[in-house]
Amino acid sequence: MEGKRAVVLLSGGLDSATVAALARAAGFSVCALSFDYGQRHRYELTAAKDVAAHLGVAEHRVVRLDLRAIGGSALTDDAWAVPKDSLGKEGIPVTYVPARNTIFLAMALGYAETVGASDLYFGANALDYSGYPDCRPAFVEAFERLANVATKAADEGRPFKVHAPLIRMTKAEIIRAGVALGVDYALTHSCYDPSPDGTSCGHCDSCLLRKRGFAEAGVPDPTRYA
Repeated sequence: MEGKRAVVLLSGGLDSATVAALARAAGFSVCALSFDYGQRHRYELTAAKDVAAHLGVAEHRVVRLDLRAIGGSALTDDAWAVPKDSLGKEGIPVTYVPARNTIFLAMALGYAETVGASDLYFGANALDYSGYPDCRPAFVEAFERLANVATKAADEGRPFKVHAPLIRMTKAEIIRAGVALGVDYALTHSCYDPSPDGTSCGHCDSCLLRKRGFAEAGVPDPTRYA
């Protein structure tokens, strides 16, 4: 890998694809990290692979974690249904996966140390989102502080920066930014409850946010909905 490196959490969704494009535009050699964690919407890993190839990342790793072992989410326990047409109608929805972004960023931090990267990027958003606490600015700031007291790299004078460039953007603004950077959103996947072939349900929180974002951005939505 050549040049300055950044580790980017790449789920295969709209936000993470945009973040990867932003990191590349900032001059970083992108080391993308995806997770096979027992998620109901495992089809997103196919999208992550396609997005990584499309963006020409330097390296793409998929890490296997078994978050079904602790459950606690409709995304990791099939006994719970994914809510439909309920965006904004409850508090933190049952699609919240306990400590997911903490776990994912911890893995990204370890990966960054091994490849000599000091920058971590992920697609947290606190405007058009489902209300997850690990997508808010306070979480990002707290994790960056943690990274800089918990690592050999930081102890030796190579501090980490956690970038969440989408955190105060609307979904429409995110889409417009991605289009300007050449992101092919037809490759991305957002649905929490897709069919086996990756067709999106069109009614979960993630689908509703995606639909609204494309409509407000004035950009055709390339998603396959049921």
